[in-house]
Parts: sequence; C-alpha cells; structure tokens
Amino acid sequence: FLTQKFTKHLFFLLEKSCIMFSCTAPLLLHKPFIVVWNAPTEQCRLRYKVDLDLSVFDIASNTNETLCGSNVTIFYHTHLGYYPYYSDNGDPVNGGVPQNESLTKYLNKAKSDIDYSIPMKKFQGLAVIDWENWRPQWDRNWGNKTIYKNKSLEMVRRRHPQWSEDKIRKVAKEEFEKAGKSFMNNTILLAEHMRPNGLWGYCLHPDCYNYDYKEHPETYTGKCPAIESSRNDLLLWLWKESTALYPSIYLDYILKSSPNALKFVHYRVKEAIHIASIARKDYVLPVFVYSRPFYAYTFHVLTETDLVNTIGESAALGAAGVVLWGSMQYESCSTVKRYIDGPLGHYVINVTSAAKLCSKVLCKKNGRCIRKNSGSSAYLHLSPNNFKIQVHHSEMGPRFQVTGKLSLKNTEAMRQRFMCQCYQGWTGIFCELPDQRLMDCISSLIFSISLMLPPLSHHSQHYYAVTVLTIYFFISVFLSLIVLPIKSDSRCYSNTNNK
Repeated sequence: FLTQKFTKHLFFLLEKSCIMFSCTAPLLLHKPFIVVWNAPTEQCRLRYKVDLDLSVFDIASNTNETLCGSNVTIFYHTHLGYYPYYSDNGDPVNGGVPQNESLTKYLNKAKSDIDYSIPMKKFQGLAVIDWENWRPQWDRNWGNKTIYKNKSLEMVRRRHPQWSEDKIRKVAKEEFEKAGKSFMNNTILLAEHMRPNGLWGYCLHPDCYNYDYKEHPETYTGKCPAIESSRNDLLLWLWKESTALYPSIYLDYILKSSPNALKFVHYRVKEAIHIASIARKDYVLPVFVYSRPFYAYTFHVLTETDLVNTIGESAALGAAGVVLWGSMQYESCSTVKRYIDGPLGHYVINVTSAAKLCSKVLCKKNGRCIRKNSGSSAYLHLSPNNFKIQVHHSEMGPRFQVTGKLSLKNTEAMRQRFMCQCYQGWTGIFCELPDQRLMDCISSLIFSISLMLPPLSHHSQHYYAVTVLTIYFFISVFLSLIVLPIKSDSRCYSNTNNK
C-alpha cells in the first residue's frame, strides 16, 4: 500500500533529513587501514615483463600502476594551473611569486587540468597536490626557498623606495602570505567543487621539521620543535578546507633500523593526527602518510624493523593509510618485485588484516583501532601463534589468505592496548551506538511521514497502525543497509572517541 507517489516523497524526506550524515565511500570499503602504491612502475611490466601484481598483497594501486588513476592522483607543480615558482637557475615561471601571478588565469587552467587528470566526476580516491617550491608561511621559506622572500622584498622596494626596511619587510610578508593563502585555498575549493568525493590535500602537509637527528643523534627526541607546532596551528585556514592530510615519513639511510627512526616517524604522524582532530568540528580528517619502500635518495629497501617503524607505527597511531611513493628507475624492477613478494608484501597483509580484525572485534566494524597510549609499543600485528599467512594458487594467480582466529588472551590484550575511533554516525566505547543525530533523524522522518498520511476514518485505524509500523520498518532497513554503511567510511570519523 506504499504508492509510487508516497515512496517518492519518502526518499525526498530521507535525503533532506539525513543530509548531515552524507559521506563518500572510502577508498576501499570496510578497510580501516590501507596501503596505496603511488609509484610509476607500469614500465616494469610493459618493458621488462616484471609484473609486481600488487593486489596479491592487498596493496591498492591505479590500473597499470600509474601515478594518476581512480585510486590516487598526484598533481605536481607543472601539472596544475599556472603555478608560480622560480627555476633552479633563478628564472621566474608564471610570475615567480604568488602575488605576481593572476589567480583567475591560474584557476581557469587548473580547472582544465583537473578535468584532464581526473575525468571521472564521481572520483573517490586520494587527490594529492604536490607543491614544494615555496611554503605559504613567510618564516618557513629558508635555504633554497629564500629566493621567494628576496623577490617579494624587491617588488615592494621598487614600488616604495622611500620606505624603511622594516616596513618593506612587513608589507612583503603580508603580500606573499596573502597571495599564497589565496592560491592554496582557492585551489582546494575549486577541486572539491569539481570532484567533491575526492580526498583533497597537500603533500608533505603538515610537516614537523624534526630533522635534528642529523646534528644531534645522541640526544634526539623526535619531538616537533614548539615553534613549528605553533606554525602548523596557524595554518588552520588550510586544514579546514582540506579533506585529507598527507604528511611524509621518508627515512634517511642514517636512520636505518635505529631508535631514532621510530622517534622521527612517531612525532610526525602524531602531529598530523593532532592537526586532523582540530581541523573540523564534525569529523577528524583522514591521514594518509607518504612513505617510501626505499631509504631516501637510495635504492636500499627498508629493513623489516623499519617497516614496523613506518607502516606499523602509522597504523597504530590511527592513520587511515600509508601511500608508498617513488620515482622509479626501471632497472630496479626486479629489486622491487623481490621486496614486494617478500618482506613488504607479507608485512602489509599482516598489518591490514590485523587492523581489519581489531575493527571487527573491538569496534563492531564501525570504527578503527588506535593506541590507548600513543607512546606505547602496541602494534596492530597478527599473533604468529594464532594466525598463518598462506599462499593459494588459482587461475587468477597466487592469492594470500590469512587463516586462524583470536584467542581470548589475544582479544583481552587488544582491549587493553587499543581503543576505538568511531566512524561518523556511530558512538560509544566500542562504536556500538548510532549517533544521537541519527536517532533524531529517524524521529523527524516518522513525524514528517505521519503528516503526509490522509485523515483516517474509524474503520481505518487498524490499517493506520499497520502502515506506521511498516514505514518504521522500511526506514530502519533503509538506514541500516544503505545510509549507515555509507557513513561508516575511513574519511569521516566522529570526534567523540578522539579525546
């Protein structure tokens, strides 16, 4: 007895009443922690007949392992709009500094570049903007980035030669930061308007600048300098517009398998998690950590210890995933293949499976597990006494399967070491309760639908009761099968359990 017209009105009310909860699906459904491959290794298969076969190890990648695709797209500074910067020779490109380039001209070009690189209107992957030539905060442009301050000073000095150096510096700083902010914010706003389901953010942001292990390895703590944490807080305007954060944890070779490697990664990820928690009022931004399968500037693969220090540490602290980046040399294809088939692939399966299992056992699949004590040594690892990772050969090629089950001892240890960070739409210690806003939504729907029903005669009371119960059942099924699964994604988490 639910007529076509009535059903149409019902779906309209569902859409309007529950719009506050709408979120796009995660990159991979029901996976609280993922590993994404973002290295251009397609030539390994095409030219050298070396098939990395990343899906075997639960590593997400674009079709043909390209840099741009449905899972992840990265925009370098030469591929998005007319990005202003200075070349290595000191020559200005597109005005050199942001205050010297037309924002309108830039955005028009950026629009066509986004259409070209992401033709899918419903793109739901990682969308990473990699701008590294200058930083939006004046005081962070040091070293080879000093040119952006010097050129900004020259521009003001030419216009106002009679001004004092203090005033010139003050105005130059204001102009540079205002223009830089405008470029970065308007880029994100344009991108989110064009591809609203993408997870947009800037590569290497936020940064911790905890590189003092080079000068003082014996006393290195890994902590972010207080001034840098303060500067990150001042970038709230950028975090508020972003829909994901992409910090980096690239390890220098001198950190190989050392305690300093763990300290370095721990505080960088922790800083990003902090920024993610203050960026929005309604949910915590997802953090996807950029790492490399090799030590920086080398083709030495990470040791198993450093796989734990990077991928394992990121997962335990609450990151949504790790992105493995690289600009590959084709002669390294066989090295990459051996590494993926060996330590890297097996560790990725271990961590992603453990994260999924913990989410199921502790968080009812409605949240992800994070350390209760962020400084502890608890990791999301499968117990070797209870689980085995086995390879199965099929027509589709080799596939790895995790077999085993948690013991009561394992489960209790998990409860003691980890807690739940609920996805948006859920709350409670174990994410077992629908968010109160969702219950308010259901009540509002039932009341609104009751107003749509025609006046009833004395003989229609029985049918009225049946109708209301049927409507309630229909809404409950709709929300449980359609709405709630959409909410429970790795992009949108409630702040409730993030204190």
